[in-house]
Amino acid sequence: MKEKAFRPKILAFLCNWCAYGAADLAGVSRLRYPAHIRPIRVLCSASVSPHHLLRAFQSGADGILVGG
Repeated sequence: MKEKAFRPKILAFLCNWCAYGAADLAGVSRLRYPAHIRPIRVLCSASVSPHHLLRAFQSGADGILVGG
């Protein structure tokens, strides 16, 4: 029996002024990133609280990236 490859669910909290701009530029440049990464725009990476991170894991996320 053939097993499916593990595809982790990753949430990326991206700062509007820094990391999200870089992700947007990558999209404009037609660079691809895996579909299992979900970008979430936040006003500042410092606004991401531990509550957000714990809630993401409780909701089924396998990994989290906070980019600022």
